[in-house]
Amino acid sequence: MTTERLTERLTERGTGHGAERATGHGTERGTEPRVGCTVEADGRITFGLRLPPAASDARLLIRLRPKKGKPDEGQPGETHHSLALDATEDGHHTAVLPTGTALAEGRWDVYLLDGPDGERRRLRPGLRDLRALVDGHTRDRRAPVAVRIPYVTKDGFLAVRAWLRDAHAETAGITAAEGALTVGARLHGAVFGEGAAVRLRLRGTRTERSVEPRLADDRQNFSFTVALADLVAGTGTETDTGTGSGQRVWDVFVRPARSAPPVRVARLLDDIADRKDIHVQPAVPVGETVVRPYYTVDNDLAVAVTPAG
Repeated sequence: MTTERLTERLTERGTGHGAERATGHGTERGTEPRVGCTVEADGRITFGLRLPPAASDARLLIRLRPKKGKPDEGQPGETHHSLALDATEDGHHTAVLPTGTALAEGRWDVYLLDGPDGERRRLRPGLRDLRALVDGHTRDRRAPVAVRIPYVTKDGFLAVRAWLRDAHAETAGITAAEGALTVGARLHGAVFGEGAAVRLRLRGTRTERSVEPRLADDRQNFSFTVALADLVAGTGTETDTGTGSGQRVWDVFVRPARSAPPVRVARLLDDIADRKDIHVQPAVPVGETVVRPYYTVDNDLAVAVTPAG
């Protein structure tokens, strides 16, 4: 991509699905510096921002956010990457996160470093050009399956949501009706063999329900159906999973072959970093309970069984 085209994509007004301007908390006019980004289909991310002339030693830092209660530690290349900022002819600076740089699964915050030993400052988002990600589910992925989606945090800063999995099953459609849950998906990074099975595992227990997947002719697309009554019955003797509401949750996996490790069923291959509150499935009454498929905070597919009322 030429410098001129990159600058155009970083500064143009975002329109349409996949091209977004920062809105919401902490993005008032005049808050600087801001960083825009463009994501390519292969996962390469180019960041762009304006810097004052005195900031010649500045670098961009992306850092893995520690989990709650865990210390902020780790080695370069594992929990943080420092990227060089190169000046363009029009006064912008750009930094590139290459496809080959592995990001551990989690949320990576974006910072500006004033120098090797300088202050670390979080960055407000500019334009995020995510158009190359919108149809990501149409492209086959090899193992390991790596996904990166820049997004705006709740407090208004730029971050990158990353997934890194040995294999992945991308959901294509979910229907809960007429007493059954039917899910379509496509397998990436693995192949189906003898003994393939879909496993629904009751969270916090050893209870599982297993159903046979229906494979398409290409042996990558598949679907499965499970009776909602079986999921309700399977929770009957188990204790609460800690929600305090009596809710039980089934996590969904597919085992591509009898000896293969389980693969999480999820929806990762587009431009949406957090879909739990975006793609909301309807709840279905089953006796004295309601059953609802949903996406977790990690965009994994799960099924909740909750007492009615």
